[in-house]
Amino acid sequence: QLLENIFRSVNIALVNEPAQLCDRMGGVNIWEVVEAAATKPFGFMPFFPGPGIGGHCILIDPYYLSWQARQYDFVTNFITLAAEVNESMPFYVQRMVIRQIANSTVRLQDAKILICGVAFKRDVDDLRHSPALRVMELLKQDGAANLCYVDPYIPTVDVHGTVLHAQPYSDQLIADSDVVVITTDHTNFDYEAIVRNAKVVIDTRNATKHVRQGREKIHLL
Repeated sequence: QLLENIFRSVNIALVNEPAQLCDRMGGVNIWEVVEAAATKPFGFMPFFPGPGIGGHCILIDPYYLSWQARQYDFVTNFITLAAEVNESMPFYVQRMVIRQIANSTVRLQDAKILICGVAFKRDVDDLRHSPALRVMELLKQDGAANLCYVDPYIPTVDVHGTVLHAQPYSDQLIADSDVVVITTDHTNFDYEAIVRNAKVVIDTRNATKHVRQGREKIHLL
């Protein structure tokens, strides 16, 4: 079980780091890169980037082996490096949001930031170690005062002592937001409507892959 979770952690990190590099290189689409690599008929298993790793297994379990290894004077560099990369992703998403707001006419303190999905993965009501929640905490620390979220599975969240309630989804809510951040790709979200009505969309899950109209508004992880 530990090896299986470590395998996933390392391979997710292996695409999370190039995802940041692709952005630095001028917007190379990491999702297309992975899909192209996956056309090889053997020897490649596709993993995809995201805003961070949540839940318990992949995020926490690898540290058990790292701790045990130290009892034998052994350092698990690979495991530790993968964890560092994966845990850096909420900070990367935070910077993406700040960058988009800096290109707009509002200040971060006044910007209306809508988080779409706060569960740690699609179509569950589990908030454990959710990267979306970490993104919200980081933005709040930076002074974002108008944070709100939609998630049909999570009625309330606590963001550093402030209890937020899930907003009822509406096209108007999307339109009124300065930045919409897709952090959990629930299947019941209408991504075409989100893109159509939003000013800017930061899509950390490639949930808008099949949306054709309004691609200029989308900024992929």
